[in-house]
Amino acid sequence: MLYYVFRFLEQYDVPGAHVWSYISFRALLTLILSLVISAWFGEYFIKWMKRRKIFETERDPEIDPFGVEKKGVPTMGGIIIIVSILVPVLLLGRLRNIYLILMIITTLWLGLLGFLDDYIKIFRRNKEGLKGKYKIVGQVSIGFIVGLTLWLSPDAVVRENVNVVQQNQEIVVKHKQQAVKSLKTTIPFIKNHNLNYSNVMNFLGKYKVAAGWVLFVLMTIIVVTAVSNGANLNDGMDGMCAGNSAIIGVALAIFAYVSSHIIYAAYFDIMYIPGSEELVVFLCAFIGAMIGFLWYNAFPAQIFMGDTGSLTIGGIIGVCAVIIHKELLLPLLCGIFFVESLSVIIQTQWFKLMKRKGKRVRVFRATPIHDTFRKLDKQLDQTSTYVLRNWPHRPFHESKITIRFWITTIILAALTIITLKIR
Repeated sequence: MLYYVFRFLEQYDVPGAHVWSYISFRALLTLILSLVISAWFGEYFIKWMKRRKIFETERDPEIDPFGVEKKGVPTMGGIIIIVSILVPVLLLGRLRNIYLILMIITTLWLGLLGFLDDYIKIFRRNKEGLKGKYKIVGQVSIGFIVGLTLWLSPDAVVRENVNVVQQNQEIVVKHKQQAVKSLKTTIPFIKNHNLNYSNVMNFLGKYKVAAGWVLFVLMTIIVVTAVSNGANLNDGMDGMCAGNSAIIGVALAIFAYVSSHIIYAAYFDIMYIPGSEELVVFLCAFIGAMIGFLWYNAFPAQIFMGDTGSLTIGGIIGVCAVIIHKELLLPLLCGIFFVESLSVIIQTQWFKLMKRKGKRVRVFRATPIHDTFRKLDKQLDQTSTYVLRNWPHRPFHESKITIRFWITTIILAALTIITLKIR
């Protein structure tokens, strides 16, 4: 909104109006504004929730071996995150940008899905919340909308990178002059590191391009659903999901920035994506919202984000990665989310398998995996046996677990960024 106002004023030589054309200026201003809104609005939101006694119903002091009181803490803090993202983006973003529109729709869609889940838990006193099949339908739907839009929109194009051998045998990376629809995505640590989805469907002959787009849409659905659920599972300790997501947001903002800058895109030998600079503005709002939310969500938490926040966060990360053609980097960048989801799958499937044989065997002390590190022996199911009963050797306080998970995510984010040069 303000972007268009100041671009209009620039025609009349209004001093300072030209700075709004710089993505760095708008991105940093967005980050500051989102952080301030998150911290300011968060205080009033927490007080409002407490006055109406809208508290978390799922948490119980018994799940925390260190006796930290979890009752009486408001939830649905994802509303703080969503407001802190959308207000700066609507003020400072270029709203005609197709990528920014997709990010806004994703935020609202998954925010509403998470809100319905939290609403059922709190006001209907149903601890199960929204049925899992409805969550999956909501996640698949937004993945389908995003994938289909990127397929059909004339604005969602790239300029592909090509290696040109000069007379002195030096290889120079250049970008094709014409922007085209592309089914290519980046593969980490591979020299010629672009995978074309249509090539995967070569066996379909002349239909391979159409089949490639279908595969791309399916991949988008899988990515959005998986990352959204992974973030949801990671939201189990004070500050855990918000801190990890802020770090992931920084890495994605770097990828979005270099993808939107033709010189940097050539230097790093990646696709140039016109218009993706608006993702930097959005991601800076995302990072600011996460940091501002940590003001209240860090141990001991004054508010929980609930599914309103965690489902939205995961969807934002997944959609952004797909837009900048970096979805295959997510298992590395979102390694924590991936391991959290994998631990739950292993635990449930192994338990079901052993139960058919008349045994009660679990692999981990608890899942998602972060709960394993704080589970006391007396809290274990005494009727079950555990493959990893003695791992870890002692429980840790949740603040230590959270910080160590943050450190792990920082390492994974650094490795992901390194993939730009190491192939």
